[in-house]
Amino acid sequence: MVNDAERIVENLSTAVLLTDAGLRVLAVNPAGEMLFELSAKQMLGQRLPRIWPQTATLGPAFAETLRAAHSFTRRGLPLPLAGREVTVDMTVTAVLAEGAANIGTAALLLELNQVDRLRRLVQEEDLVDRHDAQRAVVRGLAHEIKNPLGGLRGAAQLLERKLSESEREYTRIIIREADRLQALVDRLTGPNRPYLQTQVNIHQVFEHVRSLIQAEVGAGIVLQRDYDPSLPEFEGDPDQLVQAVLNLVRNSVQAPSTRVCLRSRVERQLTIGQRRHRLVLRAEVEDDGPGVPTKLRETLFYPMVTSRAEGTGLGLSIAQDIARRHGGLIEYASRPGRTVFTLFLPLRQGHDATG
Repeated sequence: MVNDAERIVENLSTAVLLTDAGLRVLAVNPAGEMLFELSAKQMLGQRLPRIWPQTATLGPAFAETLRAAHSFTRRGLPLPLAGREVTVDMTVTAVLAEGAANIGTAALLLELNQVDRLRRLVQEEDLVDRHDAQRAVVRGLAHEIKNPLGGLRGAAQLLERKLSESEREYTRIIIREADRLQALVDRLTGPNRPYLQTQVNIHQVFEHVRSLIQAEVGAGIVLQRDYDPSLPEFEGDPDQLVQAVLNLVRNSVQAPSTRVCLRSRVERQLTIGQRRHRLVLRAEVEDDGPGVPTKLRETLFYPMVTSRAEGTGLGLSIAQDIARRHGGLIEYASRPGRTVFTLFLPLRQGHDATG
């Protein structure tokens, strides 16, 4: 029965911590490790306020919970992490001695729900629906354009044979413009070749993109690394993923910005679309640029949407399409001085559970 209870706690998406009366951490489940971005080894024995300084002001509430053996909830607590801050709701419950069993001196049970994630699920569903709808429209439109475009180019080639050399310049213009529109339509519809499944290391993808960007911009921008070396490989198409990450990094470089950070982490028990995954890669591209213009925030991943006069507005749309082909998603958070694009990709897909 204890093993069953432990198995349930380990697979919860809610972060759970056990502390003693002095607020020293006695146990933490995997979701707690993911939330704090610390291993159990780093957390065990540490006082909670040292790990999470914002809880230092809650001493009276903790003491009252211990005294009266009841629970309390605090909503909207900030939890600063490396490079970002999340918001959590916390419920604290006193652990009765007779129910403590094998946890000995445990006194408090803390349940932490990341409310950013709850908001993210609502926004994600809307983003997925909108992306799928607009991709269907784009592909339908591309199909309608390709047919007459091919006929137009063919007619120009036939006409060219009947014209003098001086007159052929006009048909050549038609052919060049038809080819340019064909290339644009192909880019709008995204990758056309079959999805290649092989083992991918996200850090190799990052390093390849980093070398490409470094060659393009030289010393004009700082490219930082913040990798989690424990991340496993996963099934994917390395060339397409290089293209997706390259589009994200180029978007950051052109923001413009002076610093771009490539970061990798893992998320546990995360839902993408209608599917829940035990482990998910969180690959981030962070920059210190001016942020996404307010007028573009709702349509940023749509094709042809850009704030740059020379831009095509296809980079982010193509990156999102590649992420969706891999069962993942790209999201972003932006304010002046800090914009983060996050690529979520499922790991160990064979062990996923449908949500």
